[in-house]
Amino acid sequence: MSFTLEQLDARLGERAKASPEHSYTAKLLARGVEKCAQKLGEEATEAVIAGVTNNSPELTKEAGDVLYHLLVLLRAADVPLSAVMAELESRTGQSGLAEKAARNKD
Repeated sequence: MSFTLEQLDARLGERAKASPEHSYTAKLLARGVEKCAQKLGEEATEAVIAGVTNNSPELTKEAGDVLYHLLVLLRAADVPLSAVMAELESRTGQSGLAEKAARNKD
């Protein structure tokens, strides 16, 4: 059985209900969208550095941090993971190049 983003999101939902003194997730959420966004940016930068330096073990760790912090930011901004997944699913019927070209016309 593999661990899914949906399972991680559910776990974050549970941890969000805890006291900020006992849960890092709750602590981040209590600090607001701006702090959650900042943390995502920091982790994304670390993932980029790991990628360009070809450090696969570090990239693996940082990718996990990026996914975690993205889900925290989505929760802080009241954007459900299901909405993001639906958006991704809506894009699977066409090539990425065609989808990008359609966006550029807007």
